[in-house]
Amino acid sequence: MTDYKDTLNLPQTDFPMKANLPAREPEILKQWEDIGLYAKLREVGRDREKFVLHDGPPYANGEIHIGHAVNKVLKDIIVKAKTLSGFDAPYVPGWDCHGLPIELMVEKKIGKAGVAVDAKTFRKACRDYALEQVHKQRDDFKRLGITGDWEHPYLTMDFKFEADIVRALGRVIEHGHLYKGFKPVHWCTDCGSALAEAEVEHEDKSSPAIDVSFEIRDKSALSKAFGVSLPADATVYTVIWTTTPWTLPANQAVCVHPEFDYALVKTNIGYLILSAELDTSPQYVRSSPTGGKPHVTEIQIPPKYVSLLQRYNLDNQGEVGRCNGSSLENLLVQHPFYERIVPIICGEHVTLEAGTGLVHTAPGHCQDDYVVGMRYGLPVDNPVGGDGIFLPSTELFAGEHVMKANDHVIEVLKQNGKLLYEEKITHSYPHCWRHKTPIIFRATPQWFISMEQNGLRNAALVEIQKTQWLPEWGQARIEGMVVGRPDWCISRQRTWGVPIALFVHKETAAPHPDTKHLIEQVAQRIEEHGIDAWFELDAKELLGEDAAHYEKVNDTLDVWFDSGVTHACVLEQRADLNGVPADLYLEGSDQHRGWFQSSLLTAVAMHGTAPYKSVLTHGFAVDAKGQKMSKSKGNVVAPQKVINSLGADILRLWVASTDYRGEMNVSDEILKRTADSYRRLRNTARFLLANLNDFDPRIDSVSHDKLLMLDRWVMATTQALQSKIITAYDTYEFHKIYQELHNFCVSDLGGFYLDVIKDRQYTMRQNSGARRSAQTAIYCVLGAMVRWFAPILSFTAEEILRHMPGERASSVFLQTWQEFPDNYFNEPIGNNMILEYWEYIRAVREAVGKELEKLRVAGKIGSSLDAEVDLYCDADLYEELERLKDELRYVFITSYARIHPAAQRPSHAESVAEFADRLWIVATPSAHAKCIRCWHHREDVGADPEYPEICMRCVINITGPGEERHYA
Repeated sequence: MTDYKDTLNLPQTDFPMKANLPAREPEILKQWEDIGLYAKLREVGRDREKFVLHDGPPYANGEIHIGHAVNKVLKDIIVKAKTLSGFDAPYVPGWDCHGLPIELMVEKKIGKAGVAVDAKTFRKACRDYALEQVHKQRDDFKRLGITGDWEHPYLTMDFKFEADIVRALGRVIEHGHLYKGFKPVHWCTDCGSALAEAEVEHEDKSSPAIDVSFEIRDKSALSKAFGVSLPADATVYTVIWTTTPWTLPANQAVCVHPEFDYALVKTNIGYLILSAELDTSPQYVRSSPTGGKPHVTEIQIPPKYVSLLQRYNLDNQGEVGRCNGSSLENLLVQHPFYERIVPIICGEHVTLEAGTGLVHTAPGHCQDDYVVGMRYGLPVDNPVGGDGIFLPSTELFAGEHVMKANDHVIEVLKQNGKLLYEEKITHSYPHCWRHKTPIIFRATPQWFISMEQNGLRNAALVEIQKTQWLPEWGQARIEGMVVGRPDWCISRQRTWGVPIALFVHKETAAPHPDTKHLIEQVAQRIEEHGIDAWFELDAKELLGEDAAHYEKVNDTLDVWFDSGVTHACVLEQRADLNGVPADLYLEGSDQHRGWFQSSLLTAVAMHGTAPYKSVLTHGFAVDAKGQKMSKSKGNVVAPQKVINSLGADILRLWVASTDYRGEMNVSDEILKRTADSYRRLRNTARFLLANLNDFDPRIDSVSHDKLLMLDRWVMATTQALQSKIITAYDTYEFHKIYQELHNFCVSDLGGFYLDVIKDRQYTMRQNSGARRSAQTAIYCVLGAMVRWFAPILSFTAEEILRHMPGERASSVFLQTWQEFPDNYFNEPIGNNMILEYWEYIRAVREAVGKELEKLRVAGKIGSSLDAEVDLYCDADLYEELERLKDELRYVFITSYARIHPAAQRPSHAESVAEFADRLWIVATPSAHAKCIRCWHHREDVGADPEYPEICMRCVINITGPGEERHYA
């Protein structure tokens, strides 16, 4: 038997089947560095329209985790896609560098500031530590394939940046939004500092829940309120419920809802004032039998006080009177263990969800209490120090830690006969996000940005409406937070932070009247020497004789202010960016209460507009079961491990293939499946490259009018798909891109086009028109695909480009989307367009395939080329199939494919359900000899005595020139 292998055009490429990404990706990173890719991108985009995605700064502490990887990869995909769309899309990464976590790490190394070392030495150690963390994280981000200005990132601890933070504060002050107040704030006793809203997490906590009685002092006023006459020796109590007994020393009032009904109920221990509203607790609510919304049927709901008295194990001797809450206003009651007399006040925040309908009120320990307390002029008493210990002046509880004082408070209440009930409950309670310990609410002198003063809240809500929120629910989320948030406490009592660079009057605490000018002078000094310039500044240097009356503020700014003003310190300062607003902010869903909000509030406070046009939110990475990742559970997926084992492109593909709008499931098994999908994409690209091994696009490309019909179809399909992919990139729906790419490679290419053209590619003469037609189409398809891949599979796309024939850019990212003339390839064929026509043909091919499978299962054929098919069609279908003539057999990959009028169908012809009464198929094993070169069974095998083992088509293709046998 003659070996015809050397006469075939077998595929050949140096592009390896095995990706070996962990080893190959660093080589590509070096290539990008060697050519100065980021600088080249800026050069290419100099005259283009800008698109600026502003980077929210990660904190410069610790290794990056999977959440960091998700965030940075999503940003990188967008920036690269915008570059391919013809924008100049700079990306300036940044880091948040001040704050407590860095202080804590430095304390472990060198001790506390002001104790083990002086503050200046401590700040330098913090700066050095933060810079070390920045370098480590930067290396990891670069290893992920993130393209950005890594040589010139923004750091909130750069001297110029610190100075601009101070200048931003000055602009906020200039517009009248800053004030100093004594009010309750989130306070971490471990941090020894106030916390921002975004530094607070809610976790379950076990607390004592107690019901406490406050004795009424003015019984005559009480009798008037209820319209009753009480015995002279009657004792009357209001009853409150609380889960923070330690706050009772600071109690200044009992609060009722002005519109709720309250009952005066006689019991065996005296009269109690309790809620008379209907009790809708679960024991009184009967669920709908259909499983719908719970509703009450066939039972009479008693007043709330009935279940309360049962809880207290007291006799219910009847309701004596009833009034609404407003009638109780200003009645006086006795504090349960101090001699203090406190009033009953009214507040809309009182609810019936838990408790008695009367609320213990301590303005020094609760925001709601503070607000209502200010309305009534109540004292803001805070007997608790920054370490969480009651001050020495605190009667009964001096020196005790608040969390440990609960038991003592309860014991005192018992001794005084004021404790009606106690139990342990588990409830959601605020915790410090760093220490994971319960926090307290504690009134302290702090600096606040007012939400109401000069209309900041309303202005921010207007700007929210103007912003595009993706997904749309982000708008409602941040609106709710802005509507309900208290004033922003921006002061911290820390060493490593940007100072609130104010001089305040020693007696009145009012800022110096020349604050605007002074802030700029301070900023200039900080720009030259860093924040030490403020802490070492002698007030006389700037104030002269006024220094005797003013003192420096030594509080530092909340780090959320640092990152919140990056619009002023980065977007407005860098010439390579486009100013404010940025086109896009992109962060995790927790940033509606963090960076999205701090950026919004500072920008509106400074210049009246939002700092962004659009805001995109992504979900959190969780394990395969949807559980939060933690080292203790052993379900953490470290990006470094994935990169070292599978490669960064696998991680990038997982990010892109997951719908980031919700939680993003990730595990070793999920990543393994992602790697399998990657191999399908890679091997498709490899097959295309292998069939271009002898193709020079400048010489061998075939003009459109000479392209064969199937090749025009695949180019039309590629053109249509590119439109979908660009739209998906523009709308940030990357999982759709993954789905489209996977389907294209598996179905359109692997399952059809590439399968059909193998015969043409391998068996026809190397330089034949039909073969070059296919190669022209393949080159076009691959040119489009490498760009589609690039934002997601950045390393792989670059590797593919290296192996493509012809002239090419030094990087795939220096190109734009492949250009296609509008509908150039989607031409009419008969009554259909080419895309519709081939969908029609593929449906017939699928029906033929089912019949061939029957023969294969029966053992009558091996490959489909061992078979012949006869199709019996109605007139319309006959006309469509007849266009392909003898090429139909190549589409079906059979040795013969014949079409006949439906009237000629034999009785044993199989009807095709999808083509009811239009198509019948007869598939039979071929009786002809098999050509050992092309494997077709043909009647002319051996017709040429010099080539007795091959068909005449192969003879011509070997010996040419001669007749060319074309494909569809």
